[in-house]
Amino acid sequence: MHDHAAGGHAHDHTAGANARMLGWALALTTAYLVAEVVGAFVFNSLALLSDAAHMLTDVAALVIALLAIRFGQKPADDKRTFGYKRFEILAAAFNALLLFAVAIYVLVEAVQRFRQPEAVQSTGMMIVAAIGLVVNLVSMKLLTSGKDASMNVKGAYLEVWADMIGSIGVIAGALAIRFTGWTWVDPIVAVGIGLWVLPRTWVLLRDTTNVLLEGVPGGIKLPELRAGIAGLPGVAGVHDLHVWSMSSDDITCTAHVTLAEGADADAVRKAVADTLDRRFGIEHCTIQTEALAEACEDNHHLHP
Repeated sequence: MHDHAAGGHAHDHTAGANARMLGWALALTTAYLVAEVVGAFVFNSLALLSDAAHMLTDVAALVIALLAIRFGQKPADDKRTFGYKRFEILAAAFNALLLFAVAIYVLVEAVQRFRQPEAVQSTGMMIVAAIGLVVNLVSMKLLTSGKDASMNVKGAYLEVWADMIGSIGVIAGALAIRFTGWTWVDPIVAVGIGLWVLPRTWVLLRDTTNVLLEGVPGGIKLPELRAGIAGLPGVAGVHDLHVWSMSSDDITCTAHVTLAEGADADAVRKAVADTLDRRFGIEHCTIQTEALAEACEDNHHLHP
């Protein structure tokens, strides 16, 4: 006996708004990327080049985020019964790996610059970075509303946020070079940008990896969930409990519930589904109920 509760499914109600905001942020970021790459070579600034590299990952992140929304809205079919929602997680994981690669590249380039210092045109460097700061702030404002609802948008937001910090660092470095002549400040700023981004990148990669491994979503403690089900009237026990997420806002639960003697199966399934929804925010669940004697005799269950 099974019960399937799937209330609400409001997973896509913000998809259109997110797509529009991502589109605007992509247009702004792409335009500035071109300007920053040119400025990095014209003014011979590794810090600008480091920031441009991060800006390139921003463009990639925003493009992938838009594609993820488009793919995520595709309905399930006979080949992919869960649909394409996990594309969002793959996109966010790719963005995290891309940021790691950029950080390594910048560190290698900085070591070379320390060995062979080069002149830097601080004024042009500062002007380009100031423009970048404005672009980053506008892009962050556009993405703020969707970052807490989508891991994919959060990945794009983090990259833009990192670039905002980078722009501030480049401006500070340009001022230092202008007034002191210390050209070694340029690679120092470049390394600082990379080290600032890495911890946040690690958090994003950790979260996306947990989803891909079908781990228990953050914020849910499995012992509490198990106890919540086991404590319901008519429940003698619970086993084969699985909780996972297909995307950042789609949590699924399956469980085998052993009925106490004389308990009504339909009432128990409804109580379990209501508890999962109300206490743990799980709207999508599949509950199999079984008699106590059956649970003791038969231990070969089908797993999701």
